[in-house]
Amino acid sequence: MEIARAAAGLFAARGLKATRAEDIAQAAGIAPRTFYRYFASKEEAVAPLYAAGAQRWAEAVREAPPELSLPDALEHAVRQTLTPGVGISSASWEWVRTLIRLASTSPALGKVWAEVCHASEGALGEVLRERAVRTAAGLDNVAGPAGPAGFAESAEPVGSAGSGESVQPVGPGGSAKPGGSTEPAVSARPAGPVEPAELPEPTPRQRFVAAVAGAAVRVAVESWSTTDSPPNGPGGPAELALRNLEAVRGMEWRDPE
Repeated sequence: MEIARAAAGLFAARGLKATRAEDIAQAAGIAPRTFYRYFASKEEAVAPLYAAGAQRWAEAVREAPPELSLPDALEHAVRQTLTPGVGISSASWEWVRTLIRLASTSPALGKVWAEVCHASEGALGEVLRERAVRTAAGLDNVAGPAGPAGFAESAEPVGSAGSGESVQPVGPGGSAKPGGSTEPAVSARPAGPVEPAELPEPTPRQRFVAAVAGAAVRVAVESWSTTDSPPNGPGGPAELALRNLEAVRGMEWRDPE
C-alpha cells in the first residue's frame, strides 16, 4: 500500500505524465525492479487504493444487520462507507476526488479504475448470494471473503501535507468499524457458518442487482469528483448514492419464485 500512496502523491503533485515508475519507486523507498515485480505500469500502482475502498463497500453490505431488506442494507452500507466522519474524514475525501479525476483524464488509469469497478460488482454479487443463503437458512453469518469492492482506501499519499490521517473511503471508501463498530447484529436464530464451497454461484438476478447497486455508488462518486462540492451535504457522494438507490428502489430485487 505504501507504493500506491507514493504513486497517488506524485500523480497529484506532478501530474501523471511527469511521473515515472522510477519516481514512484524512489518515493516508496524501493528499487525500480521491485516496483515492476508488483506492477506492470505506473498507473497500476494506485489499483490497491481503488480496490481497498471498494472492498469496504462490499463488507459493509455483508455486515449490514440481517433483518434489513436488501435495499435498506445497501443504503446502510452507503452511509457507513461514504459519509464523511463516519467512513472517512472530509480532508481524506479530497484525495479520493483527485484519484477519480485522474482516472477520467487518463485512458490507462481509467482502465485500472474500470477493472476495479468490474471486480467490485463480482464481489458484491458474492455478498448478495451470501445474504440470500443466510436469510433462507436462518444463519447469522456465512463464511467467505468479500473480495475487492467505495473506493480509495488510505489514499493520502506518503509525504502529503495533510493531517497524517489515512484516507479510508468507501466508497464504490472509511474505517472498517465507523462509530466504534460495524459488527453484524446478533440474531436469535441459530448460528451455523456455511463454507464458501457449499454456496451456489450468484444467480443472474443477484449479479444484475450487484451491477445496479455498484453503478449507483460509482456514478455518485464520479459525479461528485467533477464538482467542487464538499463531501458532505446534498452534493456529497453519500447523498448522491442514496438518491441513485432510491431511484431504483421499486425494482424487483429478489429472484423470481
